[in-house]
Amino acid sequence: MTSHDTPPTAARLGAVLFRNRGWLPAPFVIVPLVLSGGFHLAQWVVGLGIVALGEWWRLAGVARAGPGTRRREGQSSELVTWGPFAWSRNPLYNGNYLIWMGFVVISGVWWFLPAATVLFFTEYTLIVAYEEADLLRAFGAPYAEYRARTPRWIPRPPAPGAAEGPADHAAAWRSERSTFLQYVVLVIAFALRQHFLPPIG
Repeated sequence: MTSHDTPPTAARLGAVLFRNRGWLPAPFVIVPLVLSGGFHLAQWVVGLGIVALGEWWRLAGVARAGPGTRRREGQSSELVTWGPFAWSRNPLYNGNYLIWMGFVVISGVWWFLPAATVLFFTEYTLIVAYEEADLLRAFGAPYAEYRARTPRWIPRPPAPGAAEGPADHAAAWRSERSTFLQYVVLVIAFALRQHFLPPIG
């Protein structure tokens, strides 16, 4: 087994998490929302900035890969290697991480930041194991070459002259409308929680 081979058990667990990934944000929102308290402007400014940065990176990824990235089954019709995907193999998950940590910052539940980071990368390492096995079966050598030159998590500038590809920003914005609504609801919930209830954590 090479360093890039996917253990079968990890891929199977990742497939289950992938199909149910709509529930994965729950602990990253519920714990800070329940424990947060006290309105601190600096936390809100920094936290919302992190959320905005994460969503900007997500939008850039969805614009290249298409709204089909919201699918529940791992069936890819095209290997996307340009735009944010030239920087990281998982730009949407990079964005998710920033978004969820941004809400933790808003809450001020600082001890949860490292715990949330460990939980996030445990879950998504399994999901990525499943996705990468699927992509390798679908695209073979081109995906193996892409995987070898592009980091999994931490974005790195691509080589100079890397090719760009199509991007549908309008479709990306339409695809994210429900996500934007969730942000509005969460911001209101955090504001009400911090304004009316005493801090717990």
